[in-house]
Formats: sequence, structure tokens, C-alpha cells
Amino acid sequence: MANVIVIGSQWGDEGKGKITDLLSRSADVVVRYQGGVNAGHTIVVQGQTFKLHLIPSGILYPGTECIIGCGTVIDPQVLIKELEQLEQLNISTKNLLISQTAHVTMPYHRLIDKASEDKRGNHKIGTTGRGIGPTYADKSERTGIRMLDLMHPEELRKQLKWTINYKNSVLEKLYDLPPLDPEAVIEEYLGYAERLRPFVVDTSLKIYDAVQKKRNILFEGAQGTLLDLDHGTYPYVTSSNPVAGGACVGTGLGPTMIDRVIGVSKAYTTRVGEGPFPTELEGEIGDILGDRGAEFGTTTGRKRRCGWFDAVIGRYAVRINGMDCMAITKLDVLDTLDEIKVCVAYEIDGQRTEHFPSSARQFARCRPIYQTLPGWKVSTTECRTLEDLPKKALEYLKFLAELMAVPIAIVSLGASRDQTIIVEDPIHGPKRALLHADGTPVAV
Repeated sequence: MANVIVIGSQWGDEGKGKITDLLSRSADVVVRYQGGVNAGHTIVVQGQTFKLHLIPSGILYPGTECIIGCGTVIDPQVLIKELEQLEQLNISTKNLLISQTAHVTMPYHRLIDKASEDKRGNHKIGTTGRGIGPTYADKSERTGIRMLDLMHPEELRKQLKWTINYKNSVLEKLYDLPPLDPEAVIEEYLGYAERLRPFVVDTSLKIYDAVQKKRNILFEGAQGTLLDLDHGTYPYVTSSNPVAGGACVGTGLGPTMIDRVIGVSKAYTTRVGEGPFPTELEGEIGDILGDRGAEFGTTTGRKRRCGWFDAVIGRYAVRINGMDCMAITKLDVLDTLDEIKVCVAYEIDGQRTEHFPSSARQFARCRPIYQTLPGWKVSTTECRTLEDLPKKALEYLKFLAELMAVPIAIVSLGASRDQTIIVEDPIHGPKRALLHADGTPVAV
């Protein structure tokens, strides 16, 4: 039995969907613990592509229980659309459960999100405009609507009449937008409530029961460590906590019940939206990474910024999340390159540092210090064991593992499930020591 958290070790988009999907076959329960429809997981199974925004990717396994935890914010319209798409593909959704205390994204959240981003002008933070930030803001302000509220029509009607009238004054006076019709919104969401009612339960209790029964539980978040509200590149962050600690808060499970944390990193680095990016590449190499890696957002379709692997943020992710193993994705994207650079440290105002700075202003002044490794110039997409890899590709992986001081458990070499090398299954495999007896780091 193992309770494992899968986190993104960079700025999100690391390929967590595929890794979660792979690990779900060993899991009895898969839990989504934060974020909303501003995130997406793309999974390719036997040539068929699935794009999920709210429903855990474990839904593709018939016997796996899937839970949307209380730390997630739910747009009912999107969730119902996902349910319908899965059902049209004959994928059962009977094992889905939704936390009764998860907060609900409303129409005014989306309007305010887009309008406030427009008002920022040159200070945009790169929001997706899906209403996630305003939903979390209402949660903190204690004026939010929860799934539990949707289940009680008369109470919901009373609550929304006041809330919508208040939000209308904000829309009209601050953003010069037309008001919403309270009755229309109420009727729309009451309809959503009836569709979702069978799925809404006390998920914290369900998760605790699963722990007591020694079932394997996989926790998946959205975004990545560097987009964490408290530990990311603030203010260019999301509105919740994608880090491993967020799994406890976003599900109602105590930290002593977590066994392992696996961090997912690309073999290079990408970022969507605004904010500093020390290893960003502009020009031919960046275009090659973007084209070969199909670097466009699952949710927005926005082109991702591409750069070399950054070991400084990698080590930071190890520390913040308590990672004990890694999954490296998209190694195959590097197959055609003559040489590959890895950022091993930063130079800030003439001083070398190997630590990630908390200040966005200081981070913007960071200049990467690179170590250059030779490329392997041969396709890796058909490799299924470490022994199949070209020697230089294996050396590259070992170099990353040594820099991070954590072993690599999984290597992904393409979008499909079978394009994967599993060195160790973090759920069923033995937990390995992070260091050899002589103090040297475990490699692969």
C-alpha cells in the first residue's frame, strides 16, 4: 500500500497527465486536490487523445475510484461537458465522486477574471480568464458558493440573489460591464446541481476510509511548483497550492498518511504566460523544442515559452515538495540536438547562487550558468528500457539525477502510454535511498 502525490516540478505542463495515467493502473483511488479548469491533462491511449480539465485521469481505468477534492474549484458547465464526452466514448463515470465542500466557479467569476486582467495593462499576470482566481478570492473572503450549497435550492436562491446583486455593482461600476440576470443564473446552476447531485459526497471521509483499508491512493494536482501561490514566482502564479503540501489541505488527509512524492519534469523547461524565465530560448533552438514538443496549452492553446532544463528550480522543487523520485518527460524532444545545455546555477548581480530567489525582481535579474552536454542524435521513441537508450541520453539522465539528488523512476519518450521506461513504480516499487552509503547521489 502506498499513498503517492504527483506534482509538477516546473511551471506546469510537465506531462503530469501521462504520468498520473500510468500510475493510475496501480492505484485504487485517484484524487485531484487543487486548481480548476485553468489546467488540463492530455492523455493518449491507443491513438485516442483525451483532454481532461477537472476529472482525474484515473477515470480511464474502470475499477479506479476518482475523487475531486475540496481544494479544487469546479465550473459545473465544464465538468458536465467532460462527463458527457466520456460517456459518449463509453467510458464509465460511475466511480467519480465530488467533494461537497469544493467551491463553485460562477459566471461573474469569469467576467471579473477577464476584465481585471485587461485592467492590468502592462502588468498582466497571464491568467487563463477561466474565473479561477476570483473563485478562490471569494473562498478566502467567505462569500463563495460550495457544491454543498448547490444541493439545497432554496438556500442557494437566497445566497445567490444577494451575491449576484453585489457582483453586479462591481461589474457595472468598476468594469463598465452589463449586469447579470440573477434569476437566469440561479436557474442555470440549479440545473447543474441536479445533474451533479449523485456524485457529491463527503470525500474527506471516503479518502480516510480508503487509507484505513490500505488501498493505493494517487494524488494529482494541476500546474506546477513554480506556479504555487506561496512558493512560486509571485505574482505570476496560480491561486492555489500545487505543491505536495496542498494535497493534504485540498483533500482533508493528514500529512502522516502520505508515503511518497514523485515530481514530474520535462527534459527541458517550458512556461506559459508572463514572468521571468532565466533559461528561455529565443530563436532556432527554442522553435525546435516548441515544434517537436507540441508546446501549446491544453486549456488555452497558448504557445509555451521553451528553454533549457533548469536545475536551480529543480532542486527547489525537490526541497519544497519533499520529492523522493522523479519522472522525466519528453526526452525524445532533444533527440535531434547536437548539444544540450543544463542550467546548474544562476548569476545574480555578479554573484553565483545555486538557490532559487524568493523575490520576483531578483529572479528577473538571474542569468543562467550552463554546463553543456553532447546530444545523442538518434531517436529514443522506441526505447523501452534504460539499456535501449543511447549512451549520451543515459548520461544526460544521470546528470540530471545527480543535480537533483533524487533518482529517476520514469522516463517518457512520447505521448502514448507505451512510450515509457519505468525504472520503478512509485506505488508498488521499493522506496530507494536518496544517497549511496558513500554519500554520492543515486542516479537512475
